[in-house]
Amino acid sequence: MTGIPELKIRIGISTCLLGRAVRFDGGHKLDRFLTETLGRYVEYVPVCPEVECGMPVPRESMHLEGDPSSPRLITIRTRIDKTDQMVNWAQKRLMELEKERLTGFIFKSDSPSSGMERVKVYNEKGMSARRGVGIFARLFMEHFPLLPVEEEGRLHDPAIRENFIERVFALARWREFLAGKRDRGGLVEFHTKHKYLILSHSNKHYQEMGRFIAGAKQVRLQELCEKYQTSLMEALKLKATPKKNANVLMHMAGYFKDKITSGEKVELLEIIDLYRRELVPLIVPITLINHYIRKYNQPYLRDQYYLNPHPIELQLRNHV
Repeated sequence: MTGIPELKIRIGISTCLLGRAVRFDGGHKLDRFLTETLGRYVEYVPVCPEVECGMPVPRESMHLEGDPSSPRLITIRTRIDKTDQMVNWAQKRLMELEKERLTGFIFKSDSPSSGMERVKVYNEKGMSARRGVGIFARLFMEHFPLLPVEEEGRLHDPAIRENFIERVFALARWREFLAGKRDRGGLVEFHTKHKYLILSHSNKHYQEMGRFIAGAKQVRLQELCEKYQTSLMEALKLKATPKKNANVLMHMAGYFKDKITSGEKVELLEIIDLYRRELVPLIVPITLINHYIRKYNQPYLRDQYYLNPHPIELQLRNHV
């Protein structure tokens, strides 16, 4: 079973990360993981707020000033306020991006337009604090509250990278379900295949989603799907941890208790414990469980997206 949806995955991205020379100094910030590795599985929709709202390349550098919750975008040398120009463009661009059916967005870190968090905001004394959000990034996240978003800088962290890409592929599979024969039976099947993936992020959401799926017949399908999507994306946004993953792996190991030998059982439990103590990467116990699934033809586990939530070539589960 593969975690790759048939529908094309489209991700918005700050244009400079694709190697295009649109930055204030005429340069770029090419990220080769995004272009050469992840780029094999997704289609990027580039967005450069500064250029698209009418600013030249090169251009005078800018920064955020004022209230961190609602800062102004000011050119540093000439002191021109570019906030309204950026906001007016962004509001129109967000309406256009609705038609792109994005499954996520990758922002440029530290940018006064596109930084997702910890952007410098300057006060009247010229002192800065990393408490701001880029003008466009803030409007984007408010407009698309459920979409997975990240910065390229944070994606250098293996755990954050895996969490973001896992959410992107899960949302793409959900969109694929919505585009097909949408009915209660299909929703139950979708949830069944994602149970352990959800559990690896949030036991609370796992329990809540199970309850409202069980009562699906009492709720209108449209309302049910909207509620499910919200819960799914909220659950997966919470970080999976070695403890949570070990809990899922132990659940899966239980399916083989009457099939594997006592020696194999000891080996499987030892490997899960080594992973829980962060001595081996997650791919190690998952590989062993996949082996037993094939050996003993375990259909329920074979269909679990937890074991294959994204292309293995991305090597997202190879880190300790």
